[in-house]
Amino acid sequence: MVRHLIRDTSHEVLNVDCMTYAASEETVGEVAADPRYRHAAVNIVNGVELSKLFEEYRPDAVMHLAAESHVDRSIDGPGVFVETNVTGTYALLEAARRYWQTLDAEAQKAFRFHHISTDEVFGHLELDDPPFTETTPYDPRSPYSASKAASDHLVRAWYHTYGLPTFVTNTTNNYGVWHFPEKLIPLVTINALEGKELPVYGKGENIRDWLFVEDHAEALVKAVENGKPGETYAIGARQPRTNLDVVKTICSVLDELSPDPAGPRERLIRFVTDRPGHDFRYEIDPSHAEKALDWKAKHDFETGIRRTVQWYLDNRGWWEGIRARRYTGQRLGTKA
Repeated sequence: MVRHLIRDTSHEVLNVDCMTYAASEETVGEVAADPRYRHAAVNIVNGVELSKLFEEYRPDAVMHLAAESHVDRSIDGPGVFVETNVTGTYALLEAARRYWQTLDAEAQKAFRFHHISTDEVFGHLELDDPPFTETTPYDPRSPYSASKAASDHLVRAWYHTYGLPTFVTNTTNNYGVWHFPEKLIPLVTINALEGKELPVYGKGENIRDWLFVEDHAEALVKAVENGKPGETYAIGARQPRTNLDVVKTICSVLDELSPDPAGPRERLIRFVTDRPGHDFRYEIDPSHAEKALDWKAKHDFETGIRRTVQWYLDNRGWWEGIRARRYTGQRLGTKA
């Protein structure tokens, strides 16, 4: 998001990021020296520090992407998900509201609080159910999705109660460059490069709708520039795949780009005990967002996954450092 805003727009950016385990300074390295970019190492639960930032930088809009987001980690330790995703959203809303109330009428009308959320708040779909839309009832089933659902409700409540011009975007699974290696696509890619087993939950039949991260960044800019207070925009690329299909596609691309002398990488696939409460299927119908925001995803899954795999081949130093010091690839989320 930061790279896109600095590289492809004229906006100035204050990146409020307390730098958790999943953060890396390298992700913004190409824009860090730009005079339109600033970083504040502040945790969003700290309302006092947030208010200082609003006072100093006086933003025209807030894009609230800060969240704990890994379902498996939410199973192992739900507390930090409630703290960041619920309490942190509350603190950010309140700091934004206090600042917004100091603006003149024209600036108040132009201000936006854009809350970025997930399709997981809608629960799960059976195979023949229609995709999620902006009006799908909420039915979260994991500590992660429950914490995001709570944050969505807070954002809408601050619009209806206080008039703060908020809106929500919900999106499907993102993938692409700089993705922390605990998530499915980078984990499988890196394991395959290292000749390690490729764990697939259950029978690999669970379905996710995939969106290339650069396409999502473009959609989010369109939303913050053109989104209407009180609205919801469901953002997706219409690219559903089973988890097993995703893993096999990664294997195929890697076999082409970097052949393994030991043989095709599908030999490394191992089916493992399923995750507790594993939602079967997510899928979004993005028709409303495409029309309202004049946006459509540019990448199909095959194009996006090829770019992603090539990036991990070209950037071994980054993920090897993470594997050595922060996350070795161990399974998470086994507590039931």
